Amino acid sequence: MALLCAGGARADDPDAGALMLADQAPEPTQQSGNLRTFIEAAHGGATRRNNGGAQDNQRLSLDIRHDRSFSPGWRAFLADRLDMSWPAPAGAEKHINTLKEAYLSWQARPETLLDAGRVNVRNGVATGYNPTDYFRGGALRSVVSISPASLKENRQGSIMLRGQGLWNSGSLTMLYSPKLSDQAGTGGGLSPDVGATNHRDRWLATVSQKIGAGLTPQFLIYREAARPTQFGLNLTGLINDATVAHLEWSGGRGPSQLTRALGPPAPACPCDSWRNHLATGLTHTTANKLSLTGEYHYNGAGLDKAEWNALGQAAPRIYGQYRGWAQSAQEPPTRRMLFFYGTWQDALINHLDLSAMHHFDLVDSSRRTWLEARYHVGNVEYAVQALRNRGRQMSNFGAIPESRSWQAVVRYYF
Repeated sequence: MALLCAGGARADDPDAGALMLADQAPEPTQQSGNLRTFIEAAHGGATRRNNGGAQDNQRLSLDIRHDRSFSPGWRAFLADRLDMSWPAPAGAEKHINTLKEAYLSWQARPETLLDAGRVNVRNGVATGYNPTDYFRGGALRSVVSISPASLKENRQGSIMLRGQGLWNSGSLTMLYSPKLSDQAGTGGGLSPDVGATNHRDRWLATVSQKIGAGLTPQFLIYREAARPTQFGLNLTGLINDATVAHLEWSGGRGPSQLTRALGPPAPACPCDSWRNHLATGLTHTTANKLSLTGEYHYNGAGLDKAEWNALGQAAPRIYGQYRGWAQSAQEPPTRRMLFFYGTWQDALINHLDLSAMHHFDLVDSSRRTWLEARYHVGNVEYAVQALRNRGRQMSNFGAIPESRSWQAVVRYYF
């Protein structure tokens, strides 16, 4: 998970390389070159919470990524993914196409770039929750894995104009994403769904500046039409040669998530209060390629314990509407969370990568655990994933219909 335009880290700069550990989750092996294409087949199953019934599912996916320089200073980039699922996910269509990115890039000068088109803007240094990832809302069309890397990679970008200026110790990025449609989800599963990402005018300015050895803060200013300005900060720092501390914060005035989910508030409601959003933690990497991350998440617009308990006693329609909004916005429904993430590359044997993730909700004590084993050899990858959701009825993870699920995946790179 990379900082947007934070400046490329040199291979001979150990501080820069270590800092990148805090905001990058290991990704599967990828082909080099201008074209990367793979096909992925998955078979899985889930156990329903209410009746204990089991349901099998199958998926076939095609992912294409093409990066081509066609003239001095000009580059075209395309990333697209087609997911075909049987049966169709709840509330979704059987065939879903995600146009992740499609844009032209012009390097006017060595230190100046301009991009135009659909761009997947990803900000943040934390792993499990990214308050400064302002363009994530409405971007997910098909969830094939809850891995943090998959959620950021397999989503649709926003149509925008982006300019970047680089210098030796930092960068400046400014972008504008216009309103192009009022309606999201129109046109079916194969449509580009412009309304999900470009439903209002949006602006973002990002500046990064190295201010010392191993310290490069990133400052963000974000604005949506008819909404208050939001401010962000990403900060990473070395504690020692193997440990990186990271802090990601976003703050600004705005309504609560419940207000946004249910519609306009009553006139007397003091909804536009200052809200803080925070993800902070440590990443420790050992000599044998084991990386461990622990984080604390705070969502100031989410519900505290009393509000969350009251919502659980409300009408099912209201509870479901709030849960649906939070899922689309990729925001935690509650206020406080603990998060743990571990990866072990070349674990036990070469080419075997193990990953584990755990969420613990500090508001209702519900929890979610995800495990993955991935083995890659040549052009083929094999993976097995397991997920378990636990908690009381109507809790964050206890209300998810599937108490357990698993899937086996085979991926072939062309």
